[in-house]
Amino acid sequence: MMTKVDNIKMVDTVGQYRHIQAEIDAGIREVLETGAYINGPIVKRFTANLASYLGAKSVIPCANGTDGLQIALMALDLQPGDEVITSPYTFFATAEVIALLGLVPVFVDIEASTFNMDVRKLEAAITPKTRCIIPVHLFGLICDMEPIMEIARRHGIYVVEDNAQAIGADYTFKDGHSVKAGLIGDIGCTSFYPSKNLGAYGDAGANFSNDANLAEKMLMICNHGSRKKYHHERIGVNSRLDSFQAAVLDVKLKHLNEYNAARQQVAAWYDELLGDVEGVAIPGRTASSTHVFHQYTLRIQAGRAKRDRMQSLLAEAGVPTMIYYPAPLHVQPAYASYGFKRGDYPISEECSDEVLSLPMHTELDRTQVTYIVEQFLACYHQS
Repeated sequence: MMTKVDNIKMVDTVGQYRHIQAEIDAGIREVLETGAYINGPIVKRFTANLASYLGAKSVIPCANGTDGLQIALMALDLQPGDEVITSPYTFFATAEVIALLGLVPVFVDIEASTFNMDVRKLEAAITPKTRCIIPVHLFGLICDMEPIMEIARRHGIYVVEDNAQAIGADYTFKDGHSVKAGLIGDIGCTSFYPSKNLGAYGDAGANFSNDANLAEKMLMICNHGSRKKYHHERIGVNSRLDSFQAAVLDVKLKHLNEYNAARQQVAAWYDELLGDVEGVAIPGRTASSTHVFHQYTLRIQAGRAKRDRMQSLLAEAGVPTMIYYPAPLHVQPAYASYGFKRGDYPISEECSDEVLSLPMHTELDRTQVTYIVEQFLACYHQS
């Protein structure tokens, strides 16, 4: 057994900062020296650079990823009672903004191997009230977007991509052309929460679109529904990207490809060491999408009791883990009024009982991964 490896982190933003400290510090100083703290030149530079990286005609910065989702739905001019289809296996915010706007969340169950929406079940969920689909690119893998778009276009439905966890991933269509995550549907939304692949040092977010009309609406909505100061054309919100966060993100954007490659290397090590363990399912892949591994999420197929015991034993061994997510949205008390019940989305419920995410970040090395896996296997056999 290996000598204990100390100080393993689930996410290591401090270690990452040390490698780019001079660039980050210079960016922060630039903000202080310009004095432009709101919608200044540094914000505009970052959004232009992000648009170039993504191949997007427009990037609309905002205060956080949840705001981004809300702003996207507001720009579609949906009406109370309209239905929005999404996944029940995602972070709370995806459906929260649907409910917040008086819209009706409708869920489609996931595939156990990818944790993404099962496209085979999508069309059956569409009704005359359906106005939008929000596919969630969970853990860094893009949903199967080509058939989703075909279904949406056939029914005249908008598509808003929840791209909070897959920025930088590429989707390849059957004809061979590739598009970045978030630029396949009508609008893409992302979060720059510090733990994300492209993470700020606080809350931050952005939306992207190649539709000029939707982009203009979102820009107005972010700024109190205004294009011109003190002239308000529609109801909006106050959601702006802080200049300090833009400075940080502009530096880290230059490193995003290498950060995603580092995550892919860590995932490859995990795959190599865990791929043949009976009763443990490693993350699935698809031919259509690259995987940028916001998380490396296993399924402990024996179920919740063994998974929870393993998590406790791993913590004692100095290996942090997380459960994303312990309960799918349809069984959360906040959505009880919609009439969902346990058993409605069995794959999501099964995954909630099985999932365990191992440390995943850009600073992990082979020694740490080997130790993590050694402890994982010991705890797996002990629990």
